[in-house]
Amino acid sequence: MTYRFTARAACGLDDPDEGACVMAGLAESNDEEGFSLVFMCDFDEPDSQEASLGMDTHCLVTPDQGTAYGCVREVELAGDVLRVTLDPSSLGDLGLTDPVVEILLRAPAADVARMREVLPRILTYGRPDARPRLIMR
Repeated sequence: MTYRFTARAACGLDDPDEGACVMAGLAESNDEEGFSLVFMCDFDEPDSQEASLGMDTHCLVTPDQGTAYGCVREVELAGDVLRVTLDPSSLGDLGLTDPVVEILLRAPAADVARMREVLPRILTYGRPDARPRLIMR
C-alpha cells in the first residue's frame, strides 16, 4: 500500500558554503519526530572509489537514517503532490514496506519552489543507469 504523508517542511540546498552536499528534503514537521525523505548527492562528480562502492549516484535517506543509493526509479511532481517510486530491493535498507511514497506538499511555497529546483539536479547526478524517470509538471 502506498505510503502517504503531508510535508509541512521542505528544503533545497545547493550551496557548498552552507552544506557538505546538495540536498532536497521533505518532512512532516520541522522537528525530528515526523516522517521525512531527504535526497542527496555530492557537489563534485563521483570518483572511482565511489563508483566501486555503488555510491556514484543519488542517495535517499529516511527517518532512523535508512539509506540507499540509486534507489529512486521515478519521481512525478504534479501540482502539490510528489510521487516517488523506489526500487523494491531498497526497501529494507530504507526501513520502508512499500515502493511508492506520495507526499502532499503543504510547506511554504518558497521552500517547495526551492526543493523543485534542486531535486532534479540530485536525481540526475552520477551514473546514467541509476537516473530515475522525472515527470515535472
